[in-house]
Amino acid sequence: MSSIDRATYSVSESALDSMVLEKAEFPEQFQGHQIIREGTLDNETLAANGFEGSTAERFKLAGRVTGVMRELGPTSNMVLSDGFDFMAASVVHLFDSPDSVHGWMHEIFLKDFEDRVGESVGQGHQLVSTTRLQPTGFFDEAVGLKVLQGGVDGLISSTVVDFRVGRLLGVVFIGVTGDHDRLEQVIQLGQSLEKRMVSVVLGSM
Repeated sequence: MSSIDRATYSVSESALDSMVLEKAEFPEQFQGHQIIREGTLDNETLAANGFEGSTAERFKLAGRVTGVMRELGPTSNMVLSDGFDFMAASVVHLFDSPDSVHGWMHEIFLKDFEDRVGESVGQGHQLVSTTRLQPTGFFDEAVGLKVLQGGVDGLISSTVVDFRVGRLLGVVFIGVTGDHDRLEQVIQLGQSLEKRMVSVVLGSM
């Protein structure tokens, strides 16, 4: 086990609050957006906002303890034209072990999305396709997906990257109107989040 893995065992749940990115740390194009959701993301809340059939019990069995998020979205005067980056988020999840983080990335994050292609995902949206991405430049394991959803207003795409820091999972995504890939920007966002997570971890030793 690496020293950073070991260090994440001394991280308390309250330390997660200072790990998610502040609004000012998001890319320039999001500075005019508003914070639409932030704060603690426990297993119950995550299940309620997840795919149909998600349960807090399943997430708990997967080793997930809790998490914290901050999500930015458009203000009412923004025009959601094709190619517009309307949403971005950073999330930090705490697990019971680094192995649980690995399991979550593959068995829950990637698998749940890939298994749901063609299904309704709520709010009148259907999951059209998922494409696996190869995020690079992270300290440890990282996986990515481009998710395409369709609804009455047309297509929206989300580029999502999950990466591991010991028993912590960092998640970043950017949502775009239309069919667009934002891997480069999401990797940069993820690296900012990773840097912040590591500095908090090392500060808690």
